[in-house]
Amino acid sequence: MAKILALDTSTDACSVALSLDGEIHEDFRVIPRQHTKELLPMIDALLKASSITVNDLDAIAFGRGPGSFAGIRIATGVAQGLAFGAGIALLPVSTLAALALAQHRKGYPQVVSVLDARMNEVYWGAYQEVDGLPQLIGDERVDAPANVRLPHDKSLADASSWLGAGSGWCYKEDMSSELTDAVTQIEKDVYPSAADMVRIAVADWKQGKAVAPEEALPVYLRDDVAWKKKDQQ
Repeated sequence: MAKILALDTSTDACSVALSLDGEIHEDFRVIPRQHTKELLPMIDALLKASSITVNDLDAIAFGRGPGSFAGIRIATGVAQGLAFGAGIALLPVSTLAALALAQHRKGYPQVVSVLDARMNEVYWGAYQEVDGLPQLIGDERVDAPANVRLPHDKSLADASSWLGAGSGWCYKEDMSSELTDAVTQIEKDVYPSAADMVRIAVADWKQGKAVAPEEALPVYLRDDVAWKKKDQQ
């Protein structure tokens, strides 16, 4: 079975996970503004605990966004650096999909993942569980909370029953009644995790979705703001 390392720094949480011989090992910590300091030691400790090195890996997965601009860049940069050094491929994984998978595993087949994007906006995507994995319905978007909408898809198991996951649900009062009436439960205090990312990455690896390090790009959704900030620096 493939040996895949996953890492995520897209939110206040910092996590690394390793899929090895069908088992997943994870180190998950909520450590705001400490990702740069702690990520590499966490990776090193996890690999040493399993008696392997980066060179033994088949691929590295990382949280490609959306999320914190700085956080996404940290994960992307570290993943690319390790992959270049070891000559292995990368598997970019959506943070919103990872949020959805955590809830799928608890028995909720339809999830609206929403992350706080600051500036009174949210990153969001709607997911349906298919064969144990999150399938995006439509697109990942960045919007004002009032513009978050449920998909109108006749293939959905139950279009009137959804779970909301992620920090963006702090804007619930600004969302439409059509959305909030259909969301039967909200898990606001949850984060994307490397453990769920590596579960998605294992499936992506089997489907041949790995890419070369230079082709593994972050997804900001708010690219214009990201580039504006870079130009202003």
